This record gives sequence, C-alpha cells and structure tokens, in this order.
Amino acid sequence: MTIRIHPIPAFNDNYIWCLHDDEHAWVVDPGCADSVLNYLTEQQLQLAGVLITHHHPDHTGGIAKLAASGVDLPVVGPKSDKINGLSLTVADNDTLILAQLGIVMTVMSLPGHTLDHIGFYNDDMVFCGDTLFSGGCGRLFEGTAAQLQHSLQRLANLPTTTAVYCTHEYTCANLRFAVMVEPDNQALLQYQRQCLLKRQQQQPTLPTTIATERAINPFLRCDQATILNSLEQHSQLSLTDNVSRFAALRQWKDNA
Repeated sequence: MTIRIHPIPAFNDNYIWCLHDDEHAWVVDPGCADSVLNYLTEQQLQLAGVLITHHHPDHTGGIAKLAASGVDLPVVGPKSDKINGLSLTVADNDTLILAQLGIVMTVMSLPGHTLDHIGFYNDDMVFCGDTLFSGGCGRLFEGTAAQLQHSLQRLANLPTTTAVYCTHEYTCANLRFAVMVEPDNQALLQYQRQCLLKRQQQQPTLPTTIATERAINPFLRCDQATILNSLEQHSQLSLTDNVSRFAALRQWKDNA
C-alpha cells in the first residue's frame, strides 16, 4: 500500500496535512472543513479520521463540519476543555492506529505554544503542529520557555531522517531571522536559497527533516557557541543555561 502525504492549503499560510492511499484519508489540524472536503472530492477519497494537535481555531475550526460528513468519524486530540468534538483523547506515549491506512503513531506531549499541545510521530514522520517550524518554533502563548525548549529537544532527538510536518508556511520568514542570528552558517544559507526558490515556484517548503533542523534552526542550537555569541551581543546579558538562551532567542524573534 502506497501512502501519500499532501498539504491542503488553508487561510493565508496553514497546511492541513492529508495522509491517504487510493481510497481513504486522515487529516491533521483541519482548521477549514471546506478546504478538506474539496480536496477529498477532487481525489475521490473517503475521510477516515482526524488528528488534532492543539486547540487554536485555525487547527480545529473544521471539526464539526467534517464530523457531520461521516458516520462515527474518529476525531483524536489532546484532553482539553477548549476543543469540542473529539471522540478520543490521547496523552503522552499513547499509540494510535490510523484505520484503513495501517499507520501506527505515538503521541508526544509538546507543551509550550499551548499547554494542551501534542504531536503524532513514528520513525518516518512527525506531525508537530505549531511547536517546531522549519527554521523556527511556535510562540509562547500559554506555556513557559522551559516547557517549549524541552518539547523542541524531544523532537530534536527523533531519528534524523524523520520528516517534519508542521502546519504553517513560515519558513522563509524564520530563515531571515536565523541568518541574523547565525550569518556564517553555510548549511543555513544554502537551505535559505533552496526555500526561496521553492516559494518563487509556489511550492511548499515542507516537510523538512530533523537532520535539517538540527543543522539550521537556531531554536534547536542554543548550546552552540555561534548562537550564544549572537545572543549575548544582542541582549548584553550573560546567559548561562540553555533555557535562558532559548528564552532570550524567542524574545528576540518576537521583537524582530
């Protein structure tokens, strides 16, 4: 069985990831039901289930309409009083089989961007919502810097070949900031050129990989001397641990 993973564009820069074979599909973070339903109709696919990473409306807004389109549709997400329409809640280290596709996923708790944030992963792929972006990471809306930094390190410890399916096309903007922080990182500069070319050709920059992010993403590299030097020059502070470095980097990005 061949499984394909397709980004369904929604809103200005969201991707709703669709995993499917020739008949059935699961979607991840369907903020817009119509975008999903149009794609399913075009591809003649039947919706088999929905995965939710966190409660923000651009990730959950399509749940009700999608659930109404099928009988007993599985809608799986984190335990949260801010998400309506879940049929199954999951927590860290739970396993899940995507019916019809035969894909087994494990749940990873990823607090920081929101407190309820989770991801779904196996050895081949990770759906990480708004925690890890290519060249960046999510904003701190609910959690602490320590929580988000820990979540990012959990993702960074996945196999290097793991494909990373995040949910926004933020890559080029993130890379502009990353180059400010680490202007002599040749892997970063080459990756930036590749991503700019993809966007010029109206292609998505995603998925990325864990190996790529470990090489170019400053939020995964707070222990590197080049990052620390830039941070201390920018903040005029002595940053003695990775959490304080991460917090300073996130604040710099917020204000950039």
